[in-house]
Amino acid sequence: MSTTRLLEKDEMARVLERLASQILERHAACQDVMLVGIERRGADLARRIAALLQARLDRVMPLGTLDINLYRDDWTSLVGKPSIGQSRITESVDEKVIILIDDVLYTGRTIRAALEALLDYGRPRCVELLALIDRGHRELPIHADYVGRVINTSRQEHVDVMLAERDGEDSVNLTTAS
Repeated sequence: MSTTRLLEKDEMARVLERLASQILERHAACQDVMLVGIERRGADLARRIAALLQARLDRVMPLGTLDINLYRDDWTSLVGKPSIGQSRITESVDEKVIILIDDVLYTGRTIRAALEALLDYGRPRCVELLALIDRGHRELPIHADYVGRVINTSRQEHVDVMLAERDGEDSVNLTTAS
């Protein structure tokens, strides 16, 4: 098994700054924008992007987290029981622009589950997707509106996003089975 470092801590910080700038370019004052991170690492990234936007806008950004485990289409085939977490969306999503945030966009199935879960909270005006890494191999017609990095991978490779909040370091690694 070999591992290649794709992003270091400083590079990841620059990518997040760029993504925050792209959100501001599209939504200016972000008046009707709410960030919603998919648990776990997507939620951590959403908190970081919210902090970047708050610093630029000088106001609190609405922020929520979404646990999608009950909405997964593979939970009946998972070994053991799915780990159910808690979603935290404390204000209405109705008529808001929701920016859904995840760490890695792969087949699109996680995003499908997140959209279904989000609709249980109301009817957003629109939903945009932000992914730190887009590695391709879609099985559903889903694309990201904001992408940190596009990485060409094979299905045998694995992308690991490491975040200081969970893993003690910031990096993105590509693991290839030997």
